[in-house]
Amino acid sequence: MRDDDTLRFYAEHAAAYVAGTRSAPAVRLAGFLAWLAPGAAILELGCGGGVDAAEMLRLGFEVDATDGSPAMAAQASARLGRAVRVMAFDALDAEAAYDAVWANACLLHVPTAGLPGVLARIHRALKPGGKFNAGYKAGNGEGRDALGRYYNFPDREALAAAYAQAGSWADLSMEETRGKGYDGVETPWLHVDARKSA
Repeated sequence: MRDDDTLRFYAEHAAAYVAGTRSAPAVRLAGFLAWLAPGAAILELGCGGGVDAAEMLRLGFEVDATDGSPAMAAQASARLGRAVRVMAFDALDAEAAYDAVWANACLLHVPTAGLPGVLARIHRALKPGGKFNAGYKAGNGEGRDALGRYYNFPDREALAAAYAQAGSWADLSMEETRGKGYDGVETPWLHVDARKSA
């Protein structure tokens, strides 16, 4: 389920990666948080350097920040002044524990065949009516970038099918944008916003 080359990249480049990346666009994070009640419990997957977690904490939300890379979790812990859990996506075993899940630019590293299973774990971890947002580099099937990192590169149809296999969602929508990642290459992105059926 885990890609060793991708994990090795983040282990070896954690500090440079954190210094060279930004948070999610403020309008996207703000829109996500606006849906939630004050103090809502949020699970952040793939928190990276902890920039988004810091903003959520500043606004008074209860945040469980996690990352699959011990080196990245250490970077986030230093920023937040609190422990960040090291957790692989397929180790998530919570049930109806969170009001929301924020997964900005991280589930794109889940192998295509394993994505429905990870999404099912997220669905199970959400409370009924819980909110979920995730961003993916779009494309026509899995591959690697110039830095050797694995990506699932889904299109709209593949993402819709993976979410449908994972559980019952309400108000699922996809927004397409263009943007650059750490490698500096501009690519299309698909941002999925969904709510677990009540």
